[in-house]
Amino acid sequence: MLIWINGAFGAGKTQTAFELNRRVSRSHVADPELIGFAIHKMLPASARRDFQDRPQWRSAVAATLADTVAAHDGPVIVPMTLVNLDYFDEIMVGLSAEGVDVRHFSLVASPDTLRRRLRTRAGYWLGRAVGNDETWAMQQIGRCVTALATERFTEHVDTDDRAVDDVVEHIAARTDLHLAHDRLNPVRHQLPPAAVGIRHIRNLSGDRQTGRSRSRSTKSDRRPVVDPYSTYQLDDELPGGDV
Repeated sequence: MLIWINGAFGAGKTQTAFELNRRVSRSHVADPELIGFAIHKMLPASARRDFQDRPQWRSAVAATLADTVAAHDGPVIVPMTLVNLDYFDEIMVGLSAEGVDVRHFSLVASPDTLRRRLRTRAGYWLGRAVGNDETWAMQQIGRCVTALATERFTEHVDTDDRAVDDVVEHIAARTDLHLAHDRLNPVRHQLPPAAVGIRHIRNLSGDRQTGRSRSRSTKSDRRPVVDPYSTYQLDDELPGGDV
């Protein structure tokens, strides 16, 4: 089984994915962005645009995820924003052709909630420290919220004023997954967010497209940077906090 966790930037996809991974035995997280970053590394800076627009990214994602599911004895969890309906259908058709059982969830929240999360999370300041900001992610909120609200992107999971644990338990219940591990206590809840955030900085900050400020970027000029929308965050991970 493959669990695709979709959502706008700031929705908490990777927070949810890694906490689900921690609580479900034999689960595995597979991040399609890594394929996009690899494609970018092979291209000159002038040719690096939104990797989702490249057919080889979409075909490689479908093929690699199908291989991952076939090779792994347990659920595969995929945190990835994908709001272009044509691209979404292309990947889903590819997975279906390989017999992959896909369970899709869109984490939804109001634009105000998403903006607040992007502005207040620890990753924002870590990103600023390495010369990146989240202007591009902010600019995509309206587009993502509108697209993901459609029926094609069900099942919708409302994350406004909802803790990560609640979302994880909802997805587990909907997919009949057994949660082998309990919720973290408040102190231990603070550790995974920092670790995942540091890992994202290490993986992403060295894969920039250009030296231009992200504030001047457009949809066709996506820069892989410190992930502003899919890292564990200290504030959002505390019990009772938002996703």
